[in-house]
Amino acid sequence: MKNTGLVALAVVVGALVVLSPIYVPAIQHVISPQPTPQVQQTQQPQGQQEASAPVYVNSSGSVNDTALSQEINSIPAGELSDSEKKDLLFMREEEKLARDVYLTLYKIWGAQIFANIARSEQTHTDAVKMLLEKYGLPDPAAGKGIGEFTNPELQELYNKLVEEGSKSLVDALKVGALIEEKDIIDLKKAINETDNPDIKLVYENLMRGSRNHLRAFVRMLAQQGVEYKPQLLSMEEYNEIISSPWETGMGGQGGGHGRGGRHGQNNNGWLLPATPLPIST
Repeated sequence: MKNTGLVALAVVVGALVVLSPIYVPAIQHVISPQPTPQVQQTQQPQGQQEASAPVYVNSSGSVNDTALSQEINSIPAGELSDSEKKDLLFMREEEKLARDVYLTLYKIWGAQIFANIARSEQTHTDAVKMLLEKYGLPDPAAGKGIGEFTNPELQELYNKLVEEGSKSLVDALKVGALIEEKDIIDLKKAINETDNPDIKLVYENLMRGSRNHLRAFVRMLAQQGVEYKPQLLSMEEYNEIISSPWETGMGGQGGGHGRGGRHGQNNNGWLLPATPLPIST
């Protein structure tokens, strides 16, 4: 999901804020709200077939970039299609967008979940940067500060998401969940468009992290008395994700339910203090 996906996401945000006429097209992915089922941790979601690949994420969704880098470098570089190149450039900035939105919302609301997931998103965008360097591609995030993007549509999307998330803490948490839905959809599409095992490895681990992030935002919204409704994912896929174990592993096979970790999350939803946020491009 590239241009059309960005338009679809902006329309979702436009349901709550006034947007320009460019966002008139309807969203194909929106599913009618249904009750969220009780959490069950007995089966692997259908959308997680990549679970047999090495897992380099923890329960906070952070990627072990050191271990992942070693795995990436052990895989011979393949030929890249134009589509694969575009996907890599896009994903580098899309992961940065998630980080930047969360950093900004953390400054506004002081909710630790945004600081923790922003730190996790730093590892995501760094993982994509590894691939850019391996394949000699230019880095669209180079020299860009927080809230600055080469892709003009991502720039506009960042502005709209921050505007919406500035309204209330609940709106900010909903923005977080929406960003993770979009990441999952875009990563899935990018996985289907590449046959390079190193690129698939990175994307699959980023998608695991995004699913963990979505679970965290949904949990926090529930603590605020809000039942989140998916805005881009199908209700079936959304329910499969939130009713499944948190995906963890550091180079092992498959994922499992995990708690704790270096980002200070706890059973109340990632509320413990975290170390200062590392900011890099």
